[in-house]
Amino acid sequence: MPTYKLTYFDFDGGRAEPIRIALHAAGEEFEDHRISFEEFGVQRRGIRFHAVPVLEIDGAQVTQSNAIGRYVGKLAGLYPVDHLQALYCDEVTGALEDLSHYIVQTFGLKGDDLKAAREQLVEVRLTTFLKGLDELLTRGGGKYFSDNRLTMADLKMLVQIRPLRAGQLDHVPADLVEQLAPNLIEHEKRVSADPRVVAYYASRT
Repeated sequence: MPTYKLTYFDFDGGRAEPIRIALHAAGEEFEDHRISFEEFGVQRRGIRFHAVPVLEIDGAQVTQSNAIGRYVGKLAGLYPVDHLQALYCDEVTGALEDLSHYIVQTFGLKGDDLKAAREQLVEVRLTTFLKGLDELLTRGGGKYFSDNRLTMADLKMLVQIRPLRAGQLDHVPADLVEQLAPNLIEHEKRVSADPRVVAYYASRT
């Protein structure tokens, strides 16, 4: 059996969280190696592309969160076999990766600069992506994004939407999702209640 070590920042969320959930759902033992931002600053030049998450498989590093997500999704039965449904899954994870990029661009800003950037984020990127993701959920049948079942697309959406709805981003209204894409709220509830997701978070307590 391969040995797995997943390196990411020391919080529940972000690009590594769907991978953590999927590895747990697959029944795979893995080292959940969590590092501080300060540690990352020291270690980043030794990491391919200077970015995390990194999954080590028998000591060999693999990068890129969506690629890792597809791999562990297959291990856990959380990635479609049908080519078209796999495309639908990838479209969602790709869109969410783009959205994450735009959100991260506002990190580190302060005061009026942060306020202006976040207001622009709400007006343009968040509005566009939330409405688009709502359309993709409808295309998938309204409950899941692809394959009529839980996939990596749903896990990545869950992790992305939680901080938005919790009001964790200053100057982004906590009810923005409710205003623009209410179907995504029901989706969040459905995915949060999935036994595999519940089991992962129970293992963290």
